Amino acid sequence: MARINEHYAKLPASYLFPEIGRRVRAYQAAHPDASVIRLGIGDVTEPLAPAIVEAMHAAVDEMGKRETFRGYGPEQGYDFLIEAIREHDYAARGIAIAADEIFVSDGSKCDSGNIQEIFALAARVAVTDPVYPVYVDSNVMAGRTGPVGADGRYAGLTYLVGNEANGFQPDPPGGPPGEPPGEPPGEPPGEPVDVVYLCSPNNPTGTVATRAQLERWVAWAKASDAVILFDAAYEGYIADPALPHSIFEIEGARDCAIELRSFSKRAGFTGVRCAFMVVPKTVTGTAPDGKRVALHALWSRRHSTKFNGASYVVQRGAAAAYAPAGLAQTREQIAFYMENARLLREGLGAAGFTVFGGVHAPYLWLRTQDGATSWQFFDRLLSEVQIVGTPGAGFGPAGEGYFRLSAFNSRANIDEAIARIRRAFRAR
Repeated sequence: MARINEHYAKLPASYLFPEIGRRVRAYQAAHPDASVIRLGIGDVTEPLAPAIVEAMHAAVDEMGKRETFRGYGPEQGYDFLIEAIREHDYAARGIAIAADEIFVSDGSKCDSGNIQEIFALAARVAVTDPVYPVYVDSNVMAGRTGPVGADGRYAGLTYLVGNEANGFQPDPPGGPPGEPPGEPPGEPPGEPVDVVYLCSPNNPTGTVATRAQLERWVAWAKASDAVILFDAAYEGYIADPALPHSIFEIEGARDCAIELRSFSKRAGFTGVRCAFMVVPKTVTGTAPDGKRVALHALWSRRHSTKFNGASYVVQRGAAAAYAPAGLAQTREQIAFYMENARLLREGLGAAGFTVFGGVHAPYLWLRTQDGATSWQFFDRLLSEVQIVGTPGAGFGPAGEGYFRLSAFNSRANIDEAIARIRRAFRAR
């Protein structure tokens, strides 16, 4: 008898984005002439930078010759990419990261879902709400939670609510320094948190953590003997030099944080797949016998057992994104998307929407109008102006009443989307 993992039954029948796709397909089947503009899923639309294409072509040519062909590569990544990461992402910002603390992978979505495997099932996990769904779903699949409650929250997880009052950047459990301790909604008092997922710039809200906010998180993690899983997939979109790009810019973070980075949005690799994770050797957890264990050793064992490395061709392309031409070309693409975000912010504001994000991230987070739920607003936007976005409720209960739009699209589609929205909503 093949017994299933019963924890999967706790999950909704469909992941958020497939459900969006199902609704869009149904609408298009009923309205085949409709011109639908997709601003929902955060998928890049501009082609790969020429420097990256050139490097990947050269790598393919190498793979076609016996003398330069390569088979299995090093599980952690090729030295040429790891050294480029060390130099441009960390040393340039005054951060010392050892080469063997970097683990190259095929995507941050995979890494953010897989990293929970090295923690005990009894470990208490905290997430911000709204939240990137993979953080929650992967822990549900592992059996680290109870069933979902009537409020949409899973028993066993600690939810830290991000809202307009705190700029969608919640403080660590217990509240900000100097204020009475508070408890996340629906959680019993005094539950210690072992692991917390943070995302900055944030998906879905598009907001970004300040240095002072990250300092509070690091101080909390060190005092609580907790680990921060810091998702910095969108750090390339930060425009203000005073804002940190890495958790490791904060003193003490090397003792309590793991960082996830991605080439998907920084270099347009959503269809190419390459990312990396930094696991300092100084971050530790506690074994059942009380001994301290380096998480680096655990992740290295997991990574080398279950992963055979990103392809040579892809890693050559990723390394080219750090070369002078690649840096210039990918920064130009980021600037293009952020101009899209500016146009959307201004257009939505002119149509009467309250908008957050879109300054240091390619996502805009807007309050729905007329008291509509986020899925009602999704259906209204699709049926009335043929625009697809992402319902805030798909990112957690605190996302209800909000909606995410992506700046990833052509300028022509962005201009048309703004025109449609302004015509439809100014008339209300």
